[in-house]
Amino acid sequence: MKRRTFVAAGLAALATASLRAQRALAANSAADLNAAGLDGAQLVLKGSDVDDLRSGLRGELISPGQAGYDQARRLWNPAFDRHPALIARCLGAADVKHAVSFAAARGLLTAVRGGGHSFSGQSGCDGGLVIDLSPMRAVEVDPSTRRARVGGGALLAHLDREAQGFGLATPAGVVADTGVAGLTLGGGIGRLGRKFGLSCDNLVGAEVITADGRWLKASAADDPELLWGLRGGAGNFGVVTEFVFALHEVGPQYGGTLSFPYDAGARTFLRNYADFLASAPDELYVGLYVDADPHGQRLIELDVSYNGEAKDAERAIAPLRRLGKPHQDSLAATSYLKLQGSDVAPGSAHHGIYLRGGLVNGMTAEFIDTVVGCIESARLDSFGLGLQPLGGAIGRVKPPDTAFWNRPATCSMHVFGFWKPDADHDTIERNTEWARSSWGRLEPLTHGRYVNYASGEDHDSHMAAAWGGNYPRLAALKKRYDPTNLFRLNANIKPA
Repeated sequence: MKRRTFVAAGLAALATASLRAQRALAANSAADLNAAGLDGAQLVLKGSDVDDLRSGLRGELISPGQAGYDQARRLWNPAFDRHPALIARCLGAADVKHAVSFAAARGLLTAVRGGGHSFSGQSGCDGGLVIDLSPMRAVEVDPSTRRARVGGGALLAHLDREAQGFGLATPAGVVADTGVAGLTLGGGIGRLGRKFGLSCDNLVGAEVITADGRWLKASAADDPELLWGLRGGAGNFGVVTEFVFALHEVGPQYGGTLSFPYDAGARTFLRNYADFLASAPDELYVGLYVDADPHGQRLIELDVSYNGEAKDAERAIAPLRRLGKPHQDSLAATSYLKLQGSDVAPGSAHHGIYLRGGLVNGMTAEFIDTVVGCIESARLDSFGLGLQPLGGAIGRVKPPDTAFWNRPATCSMHVFGFWKPDADHDTIERNTEWARSSWGRLEPLTHGRYVNYASGEDHDSHMAAAWGGNYPRLAALKKRYDPTNLFRLNANIKPA
């Protein structure tokens, strides 16, 4: 073949290949998508824009109809069945920045998913963009400085297990598959709190992508005002891609479950429990839960952990055993990881859950009577009422020192109904209504919200009460970093 003929044939083949590639690209390009805007209006996302978003991510961009969509949109609480238009599974801060900028430029409804452990389903949305940080779960511990760097998608199990490898821990919640991000940004009540404070009290730094796509560092030296807002101000100021926590020495614990039959003496039991907590040492955490076992027997269960000298544990816990004749007593020397359940974190709830709750300043006789009345009105087994103690180190922080305002609270209270994922409509309504009506009776006896239990049913006035005297400062901070309220699917603060 002559060279000219060869070159011409080569160019023709190249042109044909290029045309085929263009056709393949066009065939594989995204179609236009219907989506939801921040104000509820319907938007149309151009396929070319969606392609640009996808090409700019190291992680995946998943849309309806793609393989893995149903798994990616699944929430921890199966009571909610969200169908987002797009799910950006981010591998790093650059991915988050790209996704946030895309959403902000289009006024697109945006949900941020860290660990996804949202009781109110706000880790997902219908028709919007989910910025999913669940692939970002790295935890790095520096035992020399007692600091942990934690990815925005990490769960408590990841943090606990890495830190405990060095005999360290930071105060976290009580359920291992809780997301570190949501827990911390809302406050963070847990087994170590009475000794070392809330999770947010131990937050010493963070990296944040704000609504305008900026990467910011928050610490005592870099933007201390933003760090202040992150310590209990919920997810209002940006997407936190990394947290830095102070760690503490935490060795073997003494604890487990101590349960008692629920009977006519419940009022006296609750009164004695309240009196005991009032003088309990900071090292002792005793959560209380009223629910029913698989056979329908109602129980008062005490979730006990003592983080102190082993020789003092039995003496500190002894009064609890005198509260009644135990149904179960599993108290023993154990590890912090065992109490946290960090080896069995399921990643999703086995039941749909409807939960409401608030903070209590002292368990008065009226409060105890109302609790008992709510429990006795429950004509079902799928219910629960819980109390988590505060006080100790938590109460010694001045309310203005962090965004978390309600420092005088003695406990956090919540009520919930639950049901199997395949439950019928009547069962769901019945169990939800018990929790809703019980909350209606208990709410007047609470003093502010714990924002991690906030619900879409809460009004702006309820959210303002959650932050008390800190609210104006938080609203000003919101205006600085998120003036259009892009990050609104949370315990929301309106920009000032």
